[in-house]
Amino acid sequence: MILKTFINPGREKWAEIIERPKINDAELKFIVSDVLKDVKENGDDAIKKYCLQFGKVLLEDLKVSNAEFDEAVMLVDNDLKDAIQLAKKNIEKFHAAQNLEEQKIETTKGVLCWRKSVAIEKVGLYIPGGTAPLFSTLLMLGIPAVMAGCSEIVVCTPSDANGKINPVILYVAHLLGFKKIYKVGGVQAIAAMAYGSESISKVYKIFGPGNQYVTCAKQMINMDGVAIDMPAGPSEVAVYADESCDPSFVASDLLSQAEHGVDSNVLLVASSENIIEKVKVEISVQLKSLIRKNVAESALLKSNLVVMKNIDEAFCLLNEYAAEHLIIASDNAVLLSEKVINAGSVFLGNYSPESAGDYASGTNHTLPTNGYAKVYSGVSLDSFVKKITFQQLSKEGLKNIGNAVEVMAAAEGLDAHKNAVSIRLK
Repeated sequence: MILKTFINPGREKWAEIIERPKINDAELKFIVSDVLKDVKENGDDAIKKYCLQFGKVLLEDLKVSNAEFDEAVMLVDNDLKDAIQLAKKNIEKFHAAQNLEEQKIETTKGVLCWRKSVAIEKVGLYIPGGTAPLFSTLLMLGIPAVMAGCSEIVVCTPSDANGKINPVILYVAHLLGFKKIYKVGGVQAIAAMAYGSESISKVYKIFGPGNQYVTCAKQMINMDGVAIDMPAGPSEVAVYADESCDPSFVASDLLSQAEHGVDSNVLLVASSENIIEKVKVEISVQLKSLIRKNVAESALLKSNLVVMKNIDEAFCLLNEYAAEHLIIASDNAVLLSEKVINAGSVFLGNYSPESAGDYASGTNHTLPTNGYAKVYSGVSLDSFVKKITFQQLSKEGLKNIGNAVEVMAAAEGLDAHKNAVSIRLK
């Protein structure tokens, strides 16, 4: 396998290096808009039609039954249940620390201002379940949704051709107390949660990663007034590796992202050609034993390896790439991390694989992709609440700021604004 390699590329080459794989945008939007419109107008009938067309499954009932929940819980082995419990505990602990008590601030004598976090009432969680059923994503989205106090949580995830959802996804849903689980994936799932149907409730905000069709659907329903967490598309990782790295570890990290899907993207920026060559050898060795070898190989062929001997230039390139996951494979990782400006989540040192964050370290793995880490954060407890500001003015407080408000309102030509203060002061 020949991997594209760049040696100390000039900035004119950077756009080529950081470009993600794409499909035809016009075709993508055309397909997605048709499905969204159909589901909006025809509800369950359209949802079932697209589940058959795209998922090759004929569904009578979209909702998971109690019997299916019971069966799933029995099918999950105890070792996996224990692993999930450990991950759940760490995720809860990390996100609980984000629940900060808001303070009342007296900005001027008699003027009190404060902010309150209020849960978004209705949220939808999209859980990919195609080639890799991501039960871990349900933990990452479901736990903060519960902790925030969302009153209605809808979960959509695709079934297999027999109409069955992966039992581990259902076990996690059971563990978190979710009842509204639907056997729907793809664009039709996003449409169902955005517009509602006979079976699936409309929600106010939709969370969850997906392929380019799902990402496009989320962005389009966002223009219709439904909030989304972020544009989270195909998974990606960037690794910075210097002479203190372990090439076998680096190769394993690149492969762990490449196996997500053929449209996944990996980028290695190394301080020397020697590291690149050693990593290539390790990739060839490790690739042979992977179940998803063909998927990983296809993704790697569209990815890039870069030698950047200047550290500052290397991190300029990495910040321009703005990776979903950034691994700094170096004994100096903590120091080097100060150069990071754009990234979804950062993994420091040779013993911090990206897989740890995917499952059990406690941080959230729902992160911005495709360069959106320049402007978006990953999912957190704050993602499931809105912040409402409050103010309370005493008579003295209004006197203290009233003149300033009157002067400013008059300067903007808004006499009624001025009068709302003047009438009180008189």
